[in-house]
Amino acid sequence: MRTRDTNKEELVKQKAIEMMVKLGIEGFGMNRLAKESGVSVATLYIYYTDKEDLIKKIGIEIGQNFFNEMVKDFSPTMSFKDGLRKQWENRARFVIKYPLNVACWELLSHSSYRDYIMKESLCDFKSIMTEFIKNSIDKKELMPISKEIFWSIAYGPLYSLLRFHNEGKSMAGTPFELTKEAAEEAFELVIKALTP
Repeated sequence: MRTRDTNKEELVKQKAIEMMVKLGIEGFGMNRLAKESGVSVATLYIYYTDKEDLIKKIGIEIGQNFFNEMVKDFSPTMSFKDGLRKQWENRARFVIKYPLNVACWELLSHSSYRDYIMKESLCDFKSIMTEFIKNSIDKKELMPISKEIFWSIAYGPLYSLLRFHNEGKSMAGTPFELTKEAAEEAFELVIKALTP
């Protein structure tokens, strides 16, 4: 039996992420992945049972890395403003540092793998954020609203700005880079919209 080579495994994961983002989930296969990674097809099957296993494992790993990053220096007992600011900082740092992983996560979160990947990677984060929102409402620092409306208002502006940043241009096509000043201006408007 052949042994696992962690360097090859990381290379395979990175190539799979690149290929999914470039070609879509259906656009790549194990044979092409092996060729792009410079390994034999048999080597892939040391790490993954099949293409579906590969996609699920990569999705879960990206999700866990993302959600672990979201809780760095964050506590559900923080004030709403401080906690949301920390969420913005953590999310922005991850999106800017790992744009390919984020693009792959977006692709997978709009696929048939979504429910499985979310269930396997989101559990702890979901309970932490639920506690944070509940505490913020109890302290009257956040208006009681549905989770969907909360997410849209709390993070929608940040993700729009991050998309412009990663593309290097605004919707008008002019150069754009997310500055601390622009992030702070948007953040303050979000706080005004969500606080009583």
